[in-house]
This record gives sequence, structure tokens and C-alpha cells, in this order.
Amino acid sequence: MMEKEMGRTPSKEQGFKLNASGYFQSVGVDVMAFDDIYPEGHQSGVSIIMHGNRVATNGDIRFEQTPGQWQPVPKQGKRQLDEAANRITTSLSFPDTSRHLNGFNPMIYPDFEFEYNVIVQSEGTSVKVTVDLDRPIPDKFVGKICFNMELFPGALFGKHWLMDDSHGIFPEQPNGPVMSTSPNYLHTGNFSEPDANADIKRLSGDNKGYNPIIADDIIAEPYAVGKRFTVRPDDPYNRFTIESNGAELKLYDGRMNHNNGWFVISSEVPAGATHNAIQWVITPNVVEDWKYPAVVQTSQVGYHPIQTKTAIIELDKRESKREKPVLFKITETGEKQVLSAEGQEWGQFLRYNYLKFDFTDIKEEGLYKVHYGSSESSIFRIASDVYDRGVWQPVLEYFLPVQMCHMRVSEKYRVWHGHCHHDDARMAPVNLNHFDGYVQGPSTLTQYKPGDVVPGLNVGGWHDAGDFDLRVESQSGEFYTLALAYEAFNVNYDVTTIDQVNRIVEIHQPDGKNDILQQIEHGVLSVVGGYRALGRLYRGIIENDLRQYVHLGDSASMSDGIIGNDDDRWVFTEDNPPRELTTAAHLAAASRALEGFNNTLSSQALEAACEIFKVTDGAGHARTAKIQAATELFLTTGEQEYKNFLLSEAAFIIESIDKMGWFIARAEKAMNDADFTKKIRDALPALKEQFVLQSAETPYGIPYRPHIWGAGWGIQSLGCEYYFLHMAYPDIFDSEIIFNALNFVLGCHPGSNTMSFASGVGAKSATVGYGLNRADWSYIPGGVISGTALIRPDFPELLVFPYLWQQVEYVMGGGSTHFMFLALAAQQLVRLR
Repeated sequence: MMEKEMGRTPSKEQGFKLNASGYFQSVGVDVMAFDDIYPEGHQSGVSIIMHGNRVATNGDIRFEQTPGQWQPVPKQGKRQLDEAANRITTSLSFPDTSRHLNGFNPMIYPDFEFEYNVIVQSEGTSVKVTVDLDRPIPDKFVGKICFNMELFPGALFGKHWLMDDSHGIFPEQPNGPVMSTSPNYLHTGNFSEPDANADIKRLSGDNKGYNPIIADDIIAEPYAVGKRFTVRPDDPYNRFTIESNGAELKLYDGRMNHNNGWFVISSEVPAGATHNAIQWVITPNVVEDWKYPAVVQTSQVGYHPIQTKTAIIELDKRESKREKPVLFKITETGEKQVLSAEGQEWGQFLRYNYLKFDFTDIKEEGLYKVHYGSSESSIFRIASDVYDRGVWQPVLEYFLPVQMCHMRVSEKYRVWHGHCHHDDARMAPVNLNHFDGYVQGPSTLTQYKPGDVVPGLNVGGWHDAGDFDLRVESQSGEFYTLALAYEAFNVNYDVTTIDQVNRIVEIHQPDGKNDILQQIEHGVLSVVGGYRALGRLYRGIIENDLRQYVHLGDSASMSDGIIGNDDDRWVFTEDNPPRELTTAAHLAAASRALEGFNNTLSSQALEAACEIFKVTDGAGHARTAKIQAATELFLTTGEQEYKNFLLSEAAFIIESIDKMGWFIARAEKAMNDADFTKKIRDALPALKEQFVLQSAETPYGIPYRPHIWGAGWGIQSLGCEYYFLHMAYPDIFDSEIIFNALNFVLGCHPGSNTMSFASGVGAKSATVGYGLNRADWSYIPGGVISGTALIRPDFPELLVFPYLWQQVEYVMGGGSTHFMFLALAAQQLVRLR
């Protein structure tokens, strides 16, 4: 009765229909089946989106009730759509031999090979899920092989569930008791090379206590067991019921054995079952009159008076009614309307329609917000000092200091982390595929043997994201962007003490030195230190044990600091000309920035860059990298050798102007060669047209092309590269893409979550991030998350959840420093106008 009074009558006649996008839809509820491809990231299988929120996912067969990141996932085969029958049939199989003990996120596949189909079919207001296996499961896997569906925890804490006659709440933390199960690694399949046992021993931690790859040995006891399960029975927008015709339903808490786990509803495949082994009927509540509320997207920071100002309004594509957007100024007596105008129709992008509301002509400084019907934006500023404080600065003030390795980092009363990884590093074993994608070949490529302590590696560098490793591209990419920012914007900012001798960092304690130069120095110390110790670049430095790798909290507790024992990190090497030459380019640029600040390190960086350029073949995929290295070496040294090399590659540069234009733009005028300049200029109009076409792909004036991770980092990188084209050729490239990229990060991006990707920056920002403190549902100011991801085929999503790395991960090598660069660029450009 109450639902009817509230206009929320569940649909009686509107059933689920297979739409043109390939999923089932009923008004505002969607059921997707195997459109997505990332089960280890909670993004695959059968998924449910209810009234604008993804509530369940990963509906599929698994080898355990509460799988984590390293548990076996199936290999997906053919996906067939039958529109006439309203049915999706997907064929899958175990194992995926390409992932058995191999590559990123290696998995230990049990010794049972089988194929199965998952059939998802509309049955009026319900969707039926059926699983057919090609053979019965062996007795040893009865009670292990299950059909699971994962429920998003972030929306469920404190909410209620029903299971037959039982009921309860979803708790904030996983609660015991626990139960023991037979671990699958005891039944490992023979799907790899003969040395698989050594890999299993390494990956599993030799069965010495908890290890995430064999974490199915102890799980939480189910909260409830039954045949009919209802989530959030009090909430018509999020209520759905699962009924099993056969195997019992069991409600588990996947966080008991994986901190990043979700709640799981699971049915065990019965012994002897093949046809109709699992039959679930899923009935989401459909609110008949629901439409996606309009979302008003603006920069969470605001706008300079003279820059273009556009609010993006995101609408349900079924919504035909149009309101007039209204701009209000916030005064001491309340809101005052200053502009009302028709929104400009942009059209459909993904699953929404878009309007654009231009208020560029409003230049009076103050606080503002945009209304559209009953929806409104966050309050933002229009001010000439909008980029001057608390925008790019948190990257230097907080994020980079907190990520610093081999240091103790404090902020007044707080210790972010202690002095860490003093025991770096030992040479990694040969013929090794590491669990994070590192590969050590048959040789160490150095004088050091596997297990040897390599001196000079326990200095400098930044922890990458939540993994704490030091990849060479993340280290050099970070100081490269910082060096380019220092040159372009004359950054001089000092709020931090960095004491390399005593390994101490004190945030908000100035030491009289420019922070950006100290950070460049810190990164170069690591890369040059590795180069001088090894006689070549390192590939990276990383934990040797999976339990270490998933460490959360203070990095000082990852190892004991004693050099030469089993908990030391490993250093990897590789023969990778493209990466080595790219690093040479980065070192050459850093040497310019360090000149006059640390002349010794500046000389060492340049020496390393020159040597790498000289001895590294630039053929094939390395050709672009060699040209970039020559560009930076020419800008640093002015030597004719590098200019001649660039002139000799003019044809290839023109052919690849979309990849190289941005760094060639900085060298072209300094080269002072009329023929070369003409060739470059002649190629630029076609490049400009590419940018015009890319900008038109979305209402945001910037391309949005996510794969798995949110696209924010790539968009920032594009904006930074475009800056150099604009500065070199302002007659061809205007500045709008730079501002569009910045505004995308600051709140103008698809989906209902309009927060700034830059943590602590703007009125509403990502204050739950995938960093070292993610277990505390916290953040690092100045860290920039990966951002809005795409749930295939058309649902943009940005959840507030600390463990969803593809949406809220921090990264080194560009993410935050590219944001800093863009904000500095905006600050500079508005001052130049």
C-alpha cells in the first residue's frame, strides 16, 4: 500500500526484454549476461543494475564459495543472443590454461576439465538462470564447485536480508565463526611446464599460514541457508529475490578470507548433476514510473572568469521533457538567479542523453550552482585564483611524499609510514614468471647471480599504487612529468622537509628547498642508483611473496630491514629496448631540471641517458622511443649528433605525428631547420582534425574509451601532450582540450557520481581510494584515482569502495602528476589570455 502511495508500484505487465544492446531490460532495471570480461575485478557473468546502481555481479560457476583475485576463473567461449526467445546462452570452460601459474594474477587451476553453458532467459518479470554441465563433478569437488553471485558490499552495510524464515543484516565487518574446507590446490591440474611444483610452492607461500592464492581453506560459515533469498526487502529501488529450484542458497561473507571480498549468494552444484544443475529465478523489483534523475556535472573546483564554462546535464534517454537549466549565485542571503537558458541538445552517449549549458559569459566572481529541474550541481567557484591553492598543490604536499620509498614520512602527529625497504634488494631468480607480471629470463643480464644482494637500490623511488613496487616506467614517468612541469611553469613550492641523509620526510615543514626538485631528485636517485649498480636499468623492484604483495598499511612492516634474508624484495632486469629508450628520454629531461640543484646526480642521469641511447637498438617498436630520447638529449645538450638523428627520421616522425608531435613540438624551433619545420607544420592540420573528431565523440569534448580501468589517466595524459602542441602552435591548436581534460577529472564525467577524481580537491572528491590506507576507507590527498569505469556495454560507474582498483586506484608514472600538470597549465593559460 505504501509503495503505491509513493508512486512506486512494481510493474505487473512490463517484463524483461532482450534489447538492442544485448541485455535484458525492464524500465529502470537491467540484467546483463557475460557482456563484461573481468571476474577477478567483480565485473563479469550475470549482473544486475537496478535504478541506476549495479547491485550484483559475477553470476557464474566458480571453484569456491568466496573466490578472490587469484582464484580460478573460467574461459568464456561463444555468447549467443536469441531475441525471439528472449535468451542469452554463453559457453564457458575450466581451466583457462593460459592463466595457470602464469602472468598477471596467476591462478592455480584444479584438475577437473569441463565445459558448461549458462542460459539466461526472460520469464516475464523474472529472469531465469540455468547451468548445464557437460559432465558430473568429481566427488572431491562436491561442496566446492558452486554457482555464485556477488553482492556489492558498499550499498549493503546495515541493510537487511531475508532467507526463507530467517533474516538478518549485512554487517560492516565480516563476523565469525569460520569453517575449514578442503583447499583446491591439493588437486592441482597439470596444465603447465614441468616446473609447476616450484611455482605452486612459491605462489602458495609453501603452505605456511594464510596466502591469498589458497585462501579457500578457511571461509566464513554462511549467514543463512534456504531456497528463497531477498536483498533489502524494505527498499523498492534495490530489492530483488533469488529463488533456487534445486540446490540450496547460502549467503556468505567473502571478506572473511579476502579483505576485498564481496557478499556472495551461492548454490553448490549437486553430485551427479549435469542438465539443469543450477536453476535460479531472479526477480528484481521494477519501479514502474522510475526514470534516471538528471545529473548536473560541473567542475568541483570551479572556473576562472575568462575560461569556457559548460555544465553537462545527463538524462534518461526515455526522458522527452526538457527543463531550462538555471545558474544561481550563492549570496549571504541565499540563491540568486543570474542566468536561465535552453540547454543545447548534444545527443546520446552510452545509455544517456545529454544537454550542454554554457555560462561562459558569467564572469563575476563568487559561489555558484546549476539547477536543472529538481537536480543541482555541487557549489563551485568562479574566481581568478581558482587554481592557486589546494588544486595542484596536494600532489606535491601530500601524495608524492606519502608514496616515497626508503623514507620515514610524518605529518605533524601522524606517521604515514616508517622507514621502509632498507633491505632492497636481492637479484630475482632466473626463468621466473612473477605473480605481478614481472618476467626474469634465463640470465640476470648482470654480474649478479640469483639471490645476490644488489647494493645501491635502497634509496629513492615511490611506491606504486597499493602494490608498493618500483617499476622503472612508473619511476621515470613520474620524474619526467615533474621535470616538464618544472620547465613549463617555473614551479617553486616549499612546504616539505626531505632529508635524504637521515631518510626523513616531514610534511608541512619547509626546508628551504623546492619540493618539485626534491621529488625529481628522489625518483632519479632510484633509477640512476639501479643503473650504476647493475650496469643497466632495472625492470623493477617488488615483493617476492604474495602475502607481502597484498600488504595493507605501514610499508615499514613489509620486511625486517635486515639486508640479505628471505623477506627482501627482488630486483628484476629485462632486455626491452622501447622501455629502456623511453627511460633514457626521461633521464635526459630530469638532468636539465636537476642542474644547479644536484649537479652530480644531474650529470649521472645525463650520462646514463647518453649511454642507453648509444647502445640500444632503435629498430621496430623501439623506433619512437629512440626519437623521443634523441629529442630530450638534444634539448639537454644541444649536440649536433641528436639533431642529425632527428633530421634523419623526419619521414617517420611525420608518418607518426599523432604519437610524436607533442615532444617534437618542443624541439622543432630549437633545431632551427627550415625544411624540417615545414614538414612538421604541413603535417599538423591533419593532426588537428584527429583531435576535432576525438573531441566530438562525447559531450565532454574529450574521448572516453575505457577498457577495464577508468579512462581518467589516459585523458589526463592526452591533455598534457596536447598542451605542448598548443604552446608550440597556438595558431593551429586551441587550448580547449586542456581545460576539457581537467574538467573531466574534476567532475564533468559520465555517470551519477560527479566527484573529483583528485582526492581532497574540490567540493566533492574521491575520499576513498585504492592506496596504502584503503583498508581504513581513507585516501591520500592529491592522489588521482583511475575514475569512472564502463560496465559493458553502456553503464558508466564510479563506486565508493576502496578495493575496486579499476575505479579508485592511485598510480605512479602519470596519474597524479599529469593532473598537477593540467592544473598548472590551466593556471598559466588563463593568466596569458
